[in-house]
Amino acid sequence: MLHVDPIFAATSVAPSTLAVGGEAVPPPFTIARVFTETRLDSWLTLGLVVAAGLYLYGVYRMRLRGDRWPVLRTVAFLGPGLGGIALVAASGLEAYDTALLSVHMVQHMVLAMVAPIFLALGAPVTLALRTLPVRPRKRLLAIVHSRIARVYSFPLVAFAIFVANPFVLYFSDLYRYTLQHAWAHELVHAHFIMTGCVFFWPLLGLDPLPGRWPHPARALLMLLSVPFHTVLGLTIMQSTTLLGGDWYPSLHLAWSNPWNDQVVAGGILWAGGEFVSVTMLAVLVVQWVKQSEREARRVDRELDRQEALQRAAESPA
Repeated sequence: MLHVDPIFAATSVAPSTLAVGGEAVPPPFTIARVFTETRLDSWLTLGLVVAAGLYLYGVYRMRLRGDRWPVLRTVAFLGPGLGGIALVAASGLEAYDTALLSVHMVQHMVLAMVAPIFLALGAPVTLALRTLPVRPRKRLLAIVHSRIARVYSFPLVAFAIFVANPFVLYFSDLYRYTLQHAWAHELVHAHFIMTGCVFFWPLLGLDPLPGRWPHPARALLMLLSVPFHTVLGLTIMQSTTLLGGDWYPSLHLAWSNPWNDQVVAGGILWAGGEFVSVTMLAVLVVQWVKQSEREARRVDRELDRQEALQRAAESPA
């Protein structure tokens, strides 16, 4: 998958040219390498293909029986949702995620904040409940309403996990361990996705989840999450130690300075986190307004029905 630059082959000793899993460090990063270094043989790629296939099969089943499934939900789930994951975890960016902290932070942002939002807006649980046979549907409902699901989907619990995890990962020896072991690094990718889903699904998702908070409370929690990535990004930018210890300097990349790259990585978290959080807060407000309008229309219909019944009762026989 990775190609060694001739300069490195001539000037670097073997141990310093090995990245996670024993692979050679990549040549200088360019936009073109995002496409030329694409990797389609990972377990994550297989998972994305399976998820897309199941979702499309569910949409097909809906249309087969004459029911309508919103196109925007399908676009959200397959495009920015699964597509966003593929963009950062199966493309050439993946070849640089253990060589450049800034690339890893782009992955972090997409896997934990962008893709989970659109996966939630795709409402895959609702689609499954509408298309599965009776027995599997009952099992899925049992899982959705299980005690574990209730605990992890409770907004305060999800918020605590979402906020604490990056600090635990980046400011401990755990991060270096994930750089040294390919399986641990891929597990972190899956963990980012799961953490983002746990946080955003109860706030923005359209699926029927237990104990969902009303829109004002959800908006407040989303607002509280806005400064989180600012604090994390600034902490990384101002840190006097390198994340991952001596991992990045040991790669001896002539085309990248680990200290400068760490500043860029912190800036990505800072700017990207604020942009995504504020944007999603706006989306939540729009959902709130639409829900209020639907409720107002429902109340109007009920009042009209009551008035019609009253007029019918008062009219002479």
